Amino acid sequence: MGAKRKSYTPKYRQEAARLVIDTGRTIAQVAREIGVGEQLLGRWVAIERSRMVDPPAALDVDERAELERLRGENAELRMDREFLKKAAAFFATETSSPSGRSR
Repeated sequence: MGAKRKSYTPKYRQEAARLVIDTGRTIAQVAREIGVGEQLLGRWVAIERSRMVDPPAALDVDERAELERLRGENAELRMDREFLKKAAAFFATETSSPSGRSR
């Protein structure tokens, strides 16, 4: 008897692909986190990206300006989040180490 193949709903596939696209994490990282194969997740990401492609004429000038502003804000927030994660890790090791100063 062969192993039964796992079946994923279209919504699950789309959400998994959006984890890669929206967070900027690699396919390998997300695949490990959610327990699916990298190639499978890669196909889902490619499908989702192809769905996301809008023709440039689809956005008016105001929408395009807002999109650019939001992309910049998103990039800044990602950098802030990465900094805060590193700072939290640093302070966690400082307070848990025996030589760390406590007040």
